[in-house]
Amino acid sequence: MRNLIRHLSILVLSLSGLAIAGSASAEPGLLNPDDPIDTLEIKRKISCTTIDGEPAYYTWDGQAFSHRQGERDIHLFDVEGFSARTCYAVEDPERGKGYRLISREVLVYKDKDTGEVMDHWINPWTGNSVDVQHVQNDPVNFSHFEKDRAGQEVTWHGVVTGSMWRARRIVPLFYPNPLGGDFQKEVGGTYHATEMFNDFGPAEELFSRETTKSHVALGWVRMSDWLPWMLMNGREGEIYYHSSGNKIYDWDEVSPLLRDYIEANAPEYKTPPEDDGRRNMTSWKHYKIWKQDR
Repeated sequence: MRNLIRHLSILVLSLSGLAIAGSASAEPGLLNPDDPIDTLEIKRKISCTTIDGEPAYYTWDGQAFSHRQGERDIHLFDVEGFSARTCYAVEDPERGKGYRLISREVLVYKDKDTGEVMDHWINPWTGNSVDVQHVQNDPVNFSHFEKDRAGQEVTWHGVVTGSMWRARRIVPLFYPNPLGGDFQKEVGGTYHATEMFNDFGPAEELFSRETTKSHVALGWVRMSDWLPWMLMNGREGEIYYHSSGNKIYDWDEVSPLLRDYIEANAPEYKTPPEDDGRRNMTSWKHYKIWKQDR
């Protein structure tokens, strides 16, 4: 981490045209990744902005494929997603200062040939036409503090290369499936997925104490069980998404397809939700609600 700090110091000072002297930890204009408070600001600038209540957006697009033993992967459909979010400062008596990320997200499934949002999809294994249920997760909230639940100080595991920073995150998911019964430990059916993120951006913007936000490019890979609306009836295999996107600050920068879909089907998703104490929504929970209402 000491080499990272020195690299950042040299980067910022050289870009500003100043003489290179001292270390980053002594440079007042540079956030220090060894300091948990500065690390929180770095993470917050990636997630949203450092101004309480100011909105930011992530948007991404990519493809979804099957993965089964003994057969080639099949390009099933395309995906395009959008997240509206904001952050605000919080404090915990045990974990210290922090921030709360408040967001909701939409993801639509698109015909791989036409690029249009699908209402129906032909399952290539059964030949049946199934109703497509797009993702509308509200809310998707998280809290971050100086210390984690084990009492360890928060750290940033990014790398600076040249004028750019990069960081990766792996989020393994393994919990009782909301569509399962009461005996998942005995007969299986536990929800199992992994999400993998790669984030990139300009280092000077992220580590400067003078900026309140940072531009971010992202890569997102998700591996999971078959989507419930695919009606796979327990078939072996899984689905994976491969996508990329970026962080934006203006609704007009969202693609016309997503803008049209959200305005017609979920206009409230144009803005972050209220932090009203609701538990996080997932696509499997949302499917259960959608199915019960049909």
